[in-house]
Amino acid sequence: MKQELFDIVKSSSLAHGMTEADVRALLASSKVQRRTLAKGGIVFHEGDVPRGLYLLLSGTLVIKKDTFSGRQIFLSDVSTPGEMFGEVYEVLGKPYDMYVEAATRAEVLEIASSLFSLAGGDLSRPALCVQRSLMRTFAQKAYYMHGRIQVLASGTLREKIVRFLADHLAADGTVQLAESRETLAAYLAVTRPSLSRELSAMAREGILEVSGRTVRVRDLDRFEAYL
Repeated sequence: MKQELFDIVKSSSLAHGMTEADVRALLASSKVQRRTLAKGGIVFHEGDVPRGLYLLLSGTLVIKKDTFSGRQIFLSDVSTPGEMFGEVYEVLGKPYDMYVEAATRAEVLEIASSLFSLAGGDLSRPALCVQRSLMRTFAQKAYYMHGRIQVLASGTLREKIVRFLADHLAADGTVQLAESRETLAAYLAVTRPSLSRELSAMAREGILEVSGRTVRVRDLDRFEAYL
């Protein structure tokens, strides 16, 4: 498992620019801990004050928020080993306005704030590498949010779908969806049934062909009319 843990962390965005020695030094730190969660276990609760950042090692996590009436709102999921989460709240020092729950048995790596805090943190090489990686991650997220704002600014659901697909369209006219329908619906700020109905309607009209997570544009002129 030690080698598997090393491989997951080394391939993560957190370890961008780190050498093998840097990663091993990071994992050897007493400020880095592995946590195992049973299904339904909570990584952190809404309102908690951040105490570190997290990397998924195995399993699937869901990010949720509860309304005042008690309804759960699905925001996103974390399902790729090495995926980082919680870092924005940690760096800003803001309490979480959502919570993370294990959808399956899961394992996460928790890296304590004291290792990399920009305010009086550890100045070891692994700590500096983490700080640099966080800056890169924030830049990527800012770019991602810019793209999402453009999608959400589209008027109708169909226009949102077309804008999203156009941004990911390959040369052969296909899009391989990395997200589940539920995650994509959350990204577009719509319900999953609404998204599924609109994709089915576009398929019936001959604009798209949808097969699992593969979407192919069948009529480019009609597709681009919604841009």
